[in-house]
Amino acid sequence: MLRPRIPVNPLPTGIVTPLLQPTAPATDIEPAPCHHDHTPAPVPATPRAQVPAVRLTPTGLVTLVAGGAGLVLIVGTVLVSMLLAVAVTGASIAVVAVVLRLLVRDLQKGR
Repeated sequence: MLRPRIPVNPLPTGIVTPLLQPTAPATDIEPAPCHHDHTPAPVPATPRAQVPAVRLTPTGLVTLVAGGAGLVLIVGTVLVSMLLAVAVTGASIAVVAVVLRLLVRDLQKGR
């Protein structure tokens, strides 16, 4: 089996101690006898009834639906605003391209 190497932090004096090598467990040592009972604890005989994890009251259901609708509206607003920003940027770049093309054409004609 692989044996882990345990690194040791350097001392404040700058002296670094070598890595500790774990030793193999001794097999000739027997555990000391103890004077208490090792029987497992008794298990309760009555199983718990299965209850649903979430119980929704009518008020909770209305709140959940309203929260979901609000979340959809907010995400939709953010996505539409991002799409509008991309459209405005594209239109601005198109206008700049047309103006630059006209300026270059005028310079080439020698006006």
